Amino acid sequence: MSGHRYLLKKASLPNGATSDLLIVDGLIKNLAANISDADATVIDVKGSVLLPGLVDLHTHLRQPGREDAETVLSGSRSGAKGGFTALSAMANTSPVADNAGVVEQVYRLGQEAGLLDVFPIGAVTQGLQGLALSEIGAMADSIARVRVFSDDGNCVFDPLVMRRALEYIKKFDGVIAQHAQEPRLTVGSQMNEGEVSAILGLKGWPAIAEEAIIARDVLLVDHVKSRLHICHVTTAGGVEIIRWAKARGINVTAEVTPHHLLLTDELARSYDPVFKVNPPLRSEKDVMALREALADGTIDIVATDHAPHTMESKECEWGEASFGMLGLETALSIVQKTMIDSGLMNWAQVADRFSTAPARIGGYIDQGRNLELGTPANVMIINPSASWIVDKDLVASKSRNTPFHGYELPGVVTHTFFNGVPTLMNSALVGTGDTR
Repeated sequence: MSGHRYLLKKASLPNGATSDLLIVDGLIKNLAANISDADATVIDVKGSVLLPGLVDLHTHLRQPGREDAETVLSGSRSGAKGGFTALSAMANTSPVADNAGVVEQVYRLGQEAGLLDVFPIGAVTQGLQGLALSEIGAMADSIARVRVFSDDGNCVFDPLVMRRALEYIKKFDGVIAQHAQEPRLTVGSQMNEGEVSAILGLKGWPAIAEEAIIARDVLLVDHVKSRLHICHVTTAGGVEIIRWAKARGINVTAEVTPHHLLLTDELARSYDPVFKVNPPLRSEKDVMALREALADGTIDIVATDHAPHTMESKECEWGEASFGMLGLETALSIVQKTMIDSGLMNWAQVADRFSTAPARIGGYIDQGRNLELGTPANVMIINPSASWIVDKDLVASKSRNTPFHGYELPGVVTHTFFNGVPTLMNSALVGTGDTR
């Protein structure tokens, strides 16, 4: 608890109403017009939108093992700058988070950083090899209380292994988050398979490689009656399979990344590896289908797939470069640009897709709450009428591989409160020391 009082004045709520918000001892104490509190620190946020703190269900924090690219602390700083109050740390660390010891280490590092909730994601299979199940039960019973399991970066390609994983997690209402990539169709793939890959002479990553796994897994989860989450959907065909599955009542959820809502494979013409990502940037047709699916709820959430890499891993020839992009600090601005400013969605829908729904999928009880009295004050504020220019040298991440360097983006995140404590005030990190 903070031991402090904060009064946010004249905030625009997700439903369009205007209200004050009083935070006392880490909790939302009052939400009404014209609140007065002589003991509170008053913050005028007129014209800005107050949202529940953002929740990312897909973050790579790299620790343990690749602290040269990111740490739990630096990733938490980056998240706070982006308006996040919860991050889900993917399992492809070194060593892999496939046992209780590693997930508990990541969980404790998150608590020590203290800037937001860090929820470790456990590996589905040992060493991410796709052959034998990891210590799923031990991770679920650990202090990290893992409920989301993923081999992200690798597909759980064996249908029998995938079925067993889906069956195992039912006992504690877990969810398998699948990286949908048929490995035999994507050997050596470098970018989206299409006209641009043919012109550039780069090995293509076909849409069918994603769609085949999505189709297989929605049928598997329907048979097992478990829970499936599809990571970073990128194709129009994938959207249609998920839409079909939901119409049949199959328990599947899905996410889209901000970069797949905006960028296309045309950017690969520059041969700049900053645009190399897995799954790859797709066509304009796919981008439009993803936006429509996020708006109508076929795609449930936005997740960043924040993937920091060292300069040596990205500033090299395309074929040698690592896959991945930074995402935490630009995420909400990209969603405002593609979904709000285009008229496809409103702020209430953004609050759902970026906070409430991911918290529900992950089982994060104190996150994603709809500004309810007496709940932890995990909230953030964005000024939608302001804009900013992305500068890779000013990010809080330890890495610099943002594809949006030099872009002017709408929406400035000005404040983030985690359990009633400000971690970002007037767009400046609070109590986090040197951001490098």
